[in-house]
Amino acid sequence: MQFTEEQIWQFLSEVQDPEVPVLNILELGIVREVLIKNDEVEVVVTPTYSGCPATSMINMSIRLKLIEKGIKNVKLTNRLSPAWTTDWMTAGAKEKLKAYGIAPPVYSKTNQDDLFAKPDEVPCPHCGSGHTKLVSQFGSTACKALYQCEDCREPFDYFKCH
Repeated sequence: MQFTEEQIWQFLSEVQDPEVPVLNILELGIVREVLIKNDEVEVVVTPTYSGCPATSMINMSIRLKLIEKGIKNVKLTNRLSPAWTTDWMTAGAKEKLKAYGIAPPVYSKTNQDDLFAKPDEVPCPHCGSGHTKLVSQFGSTACKALYQCEDCREPFDYFKCH
């Protein structure tokens, strides 16, 4: 059975990020390319971090999804350059993060020199207040920092820019 590139992209939209399950891997912007050569489908992925522990799980989820859809010959390629950036996330992904209780990235790598958000620049995803403080540079995963809102007092993860 032959599949089109459009179908493959649709199948990939069904693969969720294991660390942020409200996002699929396309919204996260880690799938760089889909190549179809004869009966082989190659998916090129750029991990969010070169040492991201979720990379192997994401690759397995891609392989299983494509096999489930009838594609037997799957090749996965991890491309580390150019490095992934939060700029590759869709605007919808950033809105989903906020609705899920994770503050989305504040800066854009392409037009900001300082990628480290200052505490009062990270709005609380719960109440919208800008009165927040950094609790720890590391949150529930390496790609997030832990903040707390000084108004509603709720802790929350901030998806760090990179």
